[in-house]
Amino acid sequence: MKVFVTGASGQLGHDVVLELIRRGHDAIGSDRSGEGTGEFPVVALDITDEAKTKSVLSELQPDAIIHCAAWTNVDGAEDPQVQPLVEKINVSGTRYLAAAAKSLGAKFLYISTDYVFDGQGTTPWRPDDKSFAPQNFYGQTKLGGEQAVAELLDKFFIVRIAWVFGQNGKNFVDTMLKVGATHPELRVVSDQIGTPTYCPDLSRLLADMIESEQYGFYHATNEGGYISWADFAKEIFRQAGLSVKVTPVTTAEYGESVAKRPFNSRLDKSKLVEQGFTPLPSWQDALTRYLKARGDYHPA
Repeated sequence: MKVFVTGASGQLGHDVVLELIRRGHDAIGSDRSGEGTGEFPVVALDITDEAKTKSVLSELQPDAIIHCAAWTNVDGAEDPQVQPLVEKINVSGTRYLAAAAKSLGAKFLYISTDYVFDGQGTTPWRPDDKSFAPQNFYGQTKLGGEQAVAELLDKFFIVRIAWVFGQNGKNFVDTMLKVGATHPELRVVSDQIGTPTYCPDLSRLLADMIESEQYGFYHATNEGGYISWADFAKEIFRQAGLSVKVTPVTTAEYGESVAKRPFNSRLDKSKLVEQGFTPLPSWQDALTRYLKARGDYHPA
């Protein structure tokens, strides 16, 4: 299968391309510059250029498109001066890709986020919930991307994820390791609840999906239960062997970020099993593998 992957230089897109190559697929990565990471060739593509997007995909004729590229700077997206660009990338770019997929008859998989919901309550969000109420501009544009895909296509997967970490980009684990190396105590938010998602594990699931015809909306994070950011930090330091005291604080006590963050990022993933997909391993196991790959696994 020939699969076109956007955002191939990012945390998730990078691992998706590697997983597809491992399975023997003809994986074609893309990013804005065309420089990539050097591990595989990538095509230069600015997805906000409608004509170029149509031209590139018409030439490549992929059987499937996995759309990982996005504006993901949540706080940065609140700047009115950059919001037109954020909307171009997350909504218009997604629409152009979906339109190209429709003309090619290609499968389409769009990566979305828990931020499309209002983040309130304690009940896990189900994939087919329609109670959308994004609390920040990033979430609004990701919802706009979802709507563009669902309006244009029949053969689509929309996969919402949360708390992503992987080898090829900045993430919470890296931040904790860096700050924890110089600070004996850290205040970490304890009233935002969700589950981490490890990119290599998610990539295997996405490859399983694109090889299937089980279309629809899905939620995907690692297993292992719902936790707070403070819980995650404690486990990071435990596995890394760092003596850092984690002091749980509320979002209000920590201080509001520029963009509102969801308190409830619990995602119900039962549909994965119902549709025959294998759930991701536990986040604790994923963290162990990530730290070992970094050379930072030194549990006391």
